[in-house]
Parts: sequence; C-alpha cells; structure tokens
Amino acid sequence: MSDDPVVLDPRLLRGLAHPLRVRLLELLRVDGRSTATRLAERLGQSSGATSYHLRQLAEYGFVEEDPEQGAGRERWWRAAHRSTTLDKDSGVTIAEAEGYMRAVAASYSARVARFLDSMTTLPEEWQAQWTMSDSILQLTPEDVARLKEEVFALVQRYPRREPGVAGPEGSVPVAVQWYVLPDLGDAGADAGRGPAVEPGPGDGDPGRGGSGPAVPTGTVDGPRASEAGDGTR
Repeated sequence: MSDDPVVLDPRLLRGLAHPLRVRLLELLRVDGRSTATRLAERLGQSSGATSYHLRQLAEYGFVEEDPEQGAGRERWWRAAHRSTTLDKDSGVTIAEAEGYMRAVAASYSARVARFLDSMTTLPEEWQAQWTMSDSILQLTPEDVARLKEEVFALVQRYPRREPGVAGPEGSVPVAVQWYVLPDLGDAGADAGRGPAVEPGPGDGDPGRGGSGPAVPTGTVDGPRASEAGDGTR
C-alpha cells in the first residue's frame, strides 16, 4: 500500500461514485486485505455486489488484487493507497464532489453510531477516554488554514494503525474524526460580528463529562483528503 495519497480528479472521482465503494475502500485501508465474500458478510451485502464494486475500484486504481493471498478461484483485494486527497487544484468542482463527500460523511456518521452502540461494553480503562465535542470559533480563512495544519501535525505525532501489525501494548484502534466547517449563513450581513447570544455553560462541548471519542478515518477538506477510504484531508 503506497504512502502517497491518490489525488482525485474528475475521472477518478467517478470511481468512487457509490457509497458502498467508499466503505469497501475504507475497510481495506483500515483492516487490510480481504475477499468480496468476507466484505459482503461484514457489510450485509451480497458477494455479487461487493465483487462488482471491488472490480470497479480496481479499474480506477484504488484497489488491486493481492497475488500472495488466496487459493484457487478466491480473489483477495488490498488497497493501493493509504489515503485519498481531494485538492482544490485538481479540477474537481464542488458540485462534482458533493456525492462523494456525502458518502464520506455517511461513513463518519456510521462510525459514531457504532461507537454509541458499543458504549455500554467499554472496558473500565476506556470508559473516560473518549470525547464528543465541538467549539464554535470566529475565524478568518487564514486562521482556518493554520488550524488545519496544526491539527494534522498533532495527529501525525501519534502511532497510526497499520493493518496486520501489532500496535503498542494496551493499544486499540482509535478514530480521530474532526471537522472544520465554515457557517456562512449570515456571513453577508454579519461578517466579523460576534454572536448575538452569549453561549451558555457547556455549550460547544457536549461530551467532555465522561468524555466520548474523538471519533476517520480520514478527512475531507477544502483541499485535502481522507484516509480510510473515506474522505479528504
């Protein structure tokens, strides 16, 4: 699996034009090589559907067959790249990328739902090691650019999950999922003006109590892209 991200252009974007392909690519990047049958079982799909979409992903270069695995007619697939980038200079318009970004957002949402479903079974040592938080900031475009770079640099200081490789003792996969989303609803009339109502106690940080997970696998941002088959960075 190449460490160099695949940069989406209008042609490659068509290869991810289905939510199931985004999810398949995510699983192969995060959990490693697999077969259409195994992936179908995990996703509640038919093996015919996963096989078709894997072949489409391969046609566009997102996945490839793994000749070191399998026997007979069984085909094993692996991700070709660690991450995907949607760059503002790639020629992809926002309208063209919307379907893909919605599929990525759905993948993120599903990850949060899976965590919430498992909350009651968390081991004691993990029960306080999560967060679901947000902070509403008042930023310029330059502030946002700096914030994104600082967060990316911070995340890269920690060990990343490598499929098939044991992590440090006591570690588990942890999804760090974050958003930077400008709210321009009132920007035309209110640019630069502070909030009309002061936030109340606890606003913007709903999960800090016991703390909930900063639940990517990936990123979808203006010019960057995502890991885990998901989004953009």
